[in-house]
Amino acid sequence: MTDTIRSALNWFEIPVTDLDRAQAFYEKLFATTLRREPMGEVTLAVFGYDEPGVGGCLIAGDSVAPPSQGGTIVYLNAQPSLDAVLERVQAAGGAITTPKVTLPGDMGCFAHIADSEGNRIGLHALA
Repeated sequence: MTDTIRSALNWFEIPVTDLDRAQAFYEKLFATTLRREPMGEVTLAVFGYDEPGVGGCLIAGDSVAPPSQGGTIVYLNAQPSLDAVLERVQAAGGAITTPKVTLPGDMGCFAHIADSEGNRIGLHALA
């Protein structure tokens, strides 16, 4: 164990049933491009990240449990502005399920959305 505290999150996988639709949703939501990668029996659409750093992807395939059977909530970085990301949710095919909540002190703010696949996703930003 080291004395240096690192990010608690280092990877996330968001299960999807329609990778094309989900990839289009996230690319539009964050105004970015995801990189497709086949990984055995599944296909990933990987979010860009700096190495070393936190990375993650959308994941689809026959062995992936559909979003309706569970999944996890992850908080995606909505820097520099949560408001700007929230303004794009509906146009990208999603819905805001928990409007912006301001956290105490300098912890920033968050919101929850439903993505195009029915996943509950957290968004977090310092502003």
